[in-house]
Amino acid sequence: MAEPLEVLIEVQGHDTRLDQLHHRIEALPERSELRAVEERRAVLAAELAKVQATVDDLAGRQRQLEERIAAAADRRHVIEQRMRSGDMPMARDLQAMDHEVQQLGARQAEFEDEEIALLEEEEPFDLVLSEHRAAVVALDAERDRLQAAVAEAEQGIRASIAEEESSRAACAAELPEDLIQRYEFLRSRLGGVGAARLVGDRCDGCHLTLPSVDVERIRNLPPEQFATCPQCDRILVR
Repeated sequence: MAEPLEVLIEVQGHDTRLDQLHHRIEALPERSELRAVEERRAVLAAELAKVQATVDDLAGRQRQLEERIAAAADRRHVIEQRMRSGDMPMARDLQAMDHEVQQLGARQAEFEDEEIALLEEEEPFDLVLSEHRAAVVALDAERDRLQAAVAEAEQGIRASIAEEESSRAACAAELPEDLIQRYEFLRSRLGGVGAARLVGDRCDGCHLTLPSVDVERIRNLPPEQFATCPQCDRILVR
């Protein structure tokens, strides 16, 4: 059976590889591309909403004008029907109605000119809407492609993670409880590295040189007793 400290280094190796695999998931190039696409789509969607609001406002004003045109045309038609009916007892009433018909005609023409102006104003916005919508569709397609690519890449990495976790668990089960607890505590505090080898007179965790007296003391410890680096406090495997 391997010495506990050698097993601990194996556990550290698994943990380092697990950290690297998790980092690979977060650092997938497709993921950064996906974020960029989603950001562009969000900006485009905001612009689209603004243009749509302008178009909706213009359309609302057009509907009001259409209602006024229809009301003026209906009123004009009613008066003209009465004028043609021959039921007017007095000439002055006929004259007043003719004057109103002319006013209604002028108002209707004014409304129609305003409607044409609104339609001309809306035309470039309709073009922008069409372009923005096409761009959104293209970005949605690119987003879907990248999401599928991320999922496929993640699947392979997660399979490797599962293998590492299984091997890591088997190694950790061989370690004394106090040693693994100390290692986990240090690993959480020291950037994921809780154990390192003593290489010559240097700690492979902090890469600092230890005083010779400390090196001598650590190397003379019983195999089952663990020591920590006086510089970084990591468990040293000699």
